[in-house]
Amino acid sequence: MSNIVVILGPNNPESEIANKESQEAAERVGGIDLRFVDDSLLFDEIVEQSQGAVMILPKGRSDILTDLVSKLGTVKLVQTSSAGTDWIDKSALAEMGVDVANNGGANAVAVAEHSIALMFATNRKLDTQIASVKNGTWMKGIPGERDEFHTLVGKRIGIVGLGRIGSRVAKRLAGWECDIVYSDVIDHDPEYVAATGAKRVEFDELVSTCDIITLHVPLDRVTEHMMSDREFEMMKSTGILINCCRGPVVDENALIRALESKEIFAAGLDVTEIEPIEADNPLPNMDNVIVTPHVATRALESNLNAAQFTMDNAGRIVRGEDPEWVVAPI
Repeated sequence: MSNIVVILGPNNPESEIANKESQEAAERVGGIDLRFVDDSLLFDEIVEQSQGAVMILPKGRSDILTDLVSKLGTVKLVQTSSAGTDWIDKSALAEMGVDVANNGGANAVAVAEHSIALMFATNRKLDTQIASVKNGTWMKGIPGERDEFHTLVGKRIGIVGLGRIGSRVAKRLAGWECDIVYSDVIDHDPEYVAATGAKRVEFDELVSTCDIITLHVPLDRVTEHMMSDREFEMMKSTGILINCCRGPVVDENALIRALESKEIFAAGLDVTEIEPIEADNPLPNMDNVIVTPHVATRALESNLNAAQFTMDNAGRIVRGEDPEWVVAPI
C-alpha cells in the first residue's frame, strides 16, 4: 500500500507553521510520506500532486474534496483536524468506500474550558463588568438586579452529548459543587460515565429541569435545530443556554424570541447559524448574551494535539489498520 498522505490547504505563513507541526508528528509516527498541496492550484494540478494518496487532510477548500477523492481512486480516509465534519459530504465518500474521521478530541479540553468560562461569564455578567471598566463607568455600567448574579454552586448543569468534550466539561465541573446530568443518544460504557460523575436523564427532563444547558453534539440532520421554540418554552425562566458545538444545532430565531420575551435568562455562544455573524443580528448587543467568534478551540495545545492525532491515524492507514474516530455518514 502507498504511504502518501496529502495535506490540502492554503499556502500562507499560518499554514507553514501547522504543516511543520504535522511533519514533525509524521516523523514521530514513521513510515509516512507527507506532502503539502496548495488548494489554490487548478484542479488538475491538485490531482497530479495528490497522486497515490491514501489519506487526505483538507485544511481549506471543501468544494473539490469529493471530486478529488473520486479522481484519485486510492484514498482510504479523509481526515479532519477539526471535531466537526458537517462540511464534508460523508455519504458520497462512503459510497466510494472512503471513511471520514474527526480529530479524536484534539481540542476537547479547550472547548470544555471555554464552555465553562461562558457558564461563569453569563452567570456573573462578566462581559459587562469588563466593558464598564473599559468605558470608564466602573460599577455604574453593569445592568441587572442583585438576583441576576449567581455562583455555580448547587446549579443543575445539563450536558447534551457526553462525548470527548461533554465528558471533560462534566469532569471539570466536579469541583464546582454542581448537580451534573447528561442526555445522549449513545450508550456509553458504564465506567466512562462513572468517571464523569454525571447522571443520565431523558432529554426533555434535562431541558426542563436544568439551570444551565450546554450543547456538545455534532451537527447532522438529527441535531439541527434540536433547541427551538418547544425546548425554550420548556426551559426555566432563569435558564442559561451554552453552545460551543455548531450554530445550526440551535434555532437562532427561536433563541432570540426566547431571550427577548425572557422565556430564558441568558445565552453564551461560541457559534452562530451564520458565520461571521451578520451585522444586524441582535444577539451580540443583548445584555443577557455573550458571543465569542468560534474560537473555543484556540489554544496551542489544540493545534499540537491535532497534528499528532491526525498523523497517528495516517500511520494506521499506511500500515493497513483501521482508522480511529470514524464519523458515520448521517
